[in-house]
Amino acid sequence: MAVLTEDQTMLRDMAQSWTDKESPVAAFRAVRDAAPPAGFDPAVWAEVGQMGWPGIVVPEADGGAGMGYLSLGLVLEQLGRTLTATPLAATAAAASAIAMGEDAEARAAWLPRIAAGEAIVALAVDEGPLHDPDALDTVVADGRLTGTKMFVAEGDGAQAFVVAAADGLYLVAGDAAVSRTPRRMADSRSHADVRFDAAPAVRLGDKALTAAICDRAAALVTAEMLGLAGQAFDDTNAYLKTRVQFGQPLSTFQALQHRMAKMFTELELMRSVVEGALEAIDAGRSDVAQAVSLAKAVGGETTKLVSREMVQLHGGIGMTDEHHAGFYLKRAAVLEAMWGNAAWHRDRFGRLAGY
Repeated sequence: MAVLTEDQTMLRDMAQSWTDKESPVAAFRAVRDAAPPAGFDPAVWAEVGQMGWPGIVVPEADGGAGMGYLSLGLVLEQLGRTLTATPLAATAAAASAIAMGEDAEARAAWLPRIAAGEAIVALAVDEGPLHDPDALDTVVADGRLTGTKMFVAEGDGAQAFVVAAADGLYLVAGDAAVSRTPRRMADSRSHADVRFDAAPAVRLGDKALTAAICDRAAALVTAEMLGLAGQAFDDTNAYLKTRVQFGQPLSTFQALQHRMAKMFTELELMRSVVEGALEAIDAGRSDVAQAVSLAKAVGGETTKLVSREMVQLHGGIGMTDEHHAGFYLKRAAVLEAMWGNAAWHRDRFGRLAGY
């Protein structure tokens, strides 16, 4: 477990208090039922902006807090606990691309707005149903980008896109020769197919930058997964302690105790590798790619396990839409696939380790 600074502890506690009071699972259900075009409640996003969370990874020189990825991960973990729908993770990854990029005008134009919660920027990489940053047909000619991206998280409401092309990473304004087709996914969040037709593009960097930003996006997903899995475990544990069968609580049955013990140990391992990946990014270590793949592989398998067990151990009620167990299962499935599933990252980890 990471050793937190006083500021990080305060940030985590504030995020936990806010999600519990202002954004419980019932709030996500309301968003799901209302189905806003952007995939989230604008009033909630405005509150998130006022708290300064969009600027956590934006450098201080560009109007942000410059607190790093572990700090942002602590916030996303709390948002994941209650399935809070915001474009925070997607915008943060895109903001890092702009901050690490080579265009000073793009930094000046977008980073202060992102830090203030005034702009949403989405990261558009994949062109097929599976994550594959090496299979890109998007091209740039004479400063104009052409290509189609699939399953772009927060693509419905983004004001700009950080787009991966065959030769590197580019920034494209959302109103410049861009068309969007919403994708209705199981998690009821914003996903869109986005087509760029000779859209004016600003170069941010080469393929190495693309790889670095994909790692950061994946690391942020694991932070949300950690919160989701942790809350799914807590809710299931509480249910087993109160549900009585055959005259005694379900938590007294040894077979169920073994299943809960397995989930608990897997969650402890998941926390270790997720926080390790976020710390590796903040420290600029040379093994960031390996740390992220380890976290995504372990996190994907653990989140899948816990979310499925949540549904099964709740019995009949867990299968209904009236209970929130299904929300956790559906979001877990989407997060596990984003930026490479567990199998993809296990293979990548092996290659990076020389196996």
